[in-house]
Amino acid sequence: MNLASLIEALRLLVVWDRELAAITFNSLHFAIASTLIAALIGTPIGVLFAFREFPAKRSVVAATHTLMGLPTVVVGLLVFSLLSRSGPLGGLGLMFTPTAVIIGQAVLALPIVVSLVYGGLARLDPELAETLQTLGATRLQRSVKIVREGRIAVVSAILTAFGRVVGEVGTAMMLGGNIRWYTRTITTAIALETQKGAFALSVALGIVLMTVAFGVNFGLNYLIRFRPGNRTI
Repeated sequence: MNLASLIEALRLLVVWDRELAAITFNSLHFAIASTLIAALIGTPIGVLFAFREFPAKRSVVAATHTLMGLPTVVVGLLVFSLLSRSGPLGGLGLMFTPTAVIIGQAVLALPIVVSLVYGGLARLDPELAETLQTLGATRLQRSVKIVREGRIAVVSAILTAFGRVVGEVGTAMMLGGNIRWYTRTITTAIALETQKGAFALSVALGIVLMTVAFGVNFGLNYLIRFRPGNRTI
C-alpha cells in the first residue's frame, strides 16, 4: 500500500462510494438482524440460567461459556452442513443468501448473549424472583422485571454480540459466498480486495469497520462507567 492508495481510500469515504455504501449496509444489516435474533432467544435463556435450578446446570453453563469462543469457520461449517443441498434444510434454498449469513451470525452470537446475560443477572439479588412470585407476579411479569433490573448487563451482552458478528469473516464467507451487491460484507470484501491488490477500497472499509468497533466499545465503556453503583471520574 502506498500514499496514493490512502488518498484514494479517503476520497471513497468522502464521496461515500456506492459500492462502499452497499458493503457497509450489508454488514450492518446482517449484524443487526442476527444480533436481534440472538437477543430474543438468548436473553430468556440467560434469565433461566440465572434464576432457575435444573439438572446439570453447571455443565450446561460451562458449555455455553466455552461456545463463546467458537471459531467462526466452525459455525460456518455447522450451518453449511444444514443448509447445503445435501443437508436436512437444503430444500429451502438458503445457501449463499443474506438469510444464510444472518442465521450463521445468530448462531455465533447466541452463546455470547446467553453467557453475558446470565453473568450479569446472576449478580442480582437471588431472592428477587422469589419476592416477585410471592407478590403474585406472573412468569412473564417476573421475567420482564428481572430484565429491567439487569438492563445494563442485557444491553452490554447485546453490544458485545454485535461487535463479535460485525467483525467476523468465516461465517459470512462460507454461507454468503461473498457475492457482490448481495452478500459481500466489510470483512469479506477486505479479504478479497487485499488479495486483488485493490488497497484503496480495503483501507476505506477498514476505517469504516474500526469506526463501528470504536462506537461499540464506547457504548460498552459508557454503560460500565455510568451504571448504578459505579463512581465516575
